[in-house]
Amino acid sequence: MTSVDAAVQSLSIGEVAERTGLSVHALRFYEREGLLVGPVRRTSGGRRRYSSADVEWLLICVKLRESGMPLADLKHFAELVRRGPGNEAERLRLLDVHRQRVDAQIRALEECRSVIAWKVGVYADHLARGEADGLWDPTAGS
Repeated sequence: MTSVDAAVQSLSIGEVAERTGLSVHALRFYEREGLLVGPVRRTSGGRRRYSSADVEWLLICVKLRESGMPLADLKHFAELVRRGPGNEAERLRLLDVHRQRVDAQIRALEECRSVIAWKVGVYADHLARGEADGLWDPTAGS
């Protein structure tokens, strides 16, 4: 590896924050909570240095968290990955359970979107006909 390659793969915490969308505080939290798959390297001055593999892993973590994976599950997943080969079936189970949870959330959101789209249509229709006055007006008498 050349010094240029090393520089590309050695990123500061600020550069990693920018690439992942995580704050510096969140990156420190991820490290403290054992959510990374390897130890974060440090310079002789104690500054954190991340590799491109760290960034790739963090991007996966961001998506898992954004999709609602509980922190405990993410921590368990990271632990399994750190252990190395031999636990792929357990990793698959963990990810599959999360995928099922996300699929259920998507179905629920699609139902919500359907109701909202229907309601938008009702209001648009009434406005287009000039009949929107008092539409669902709780202050109007029966």
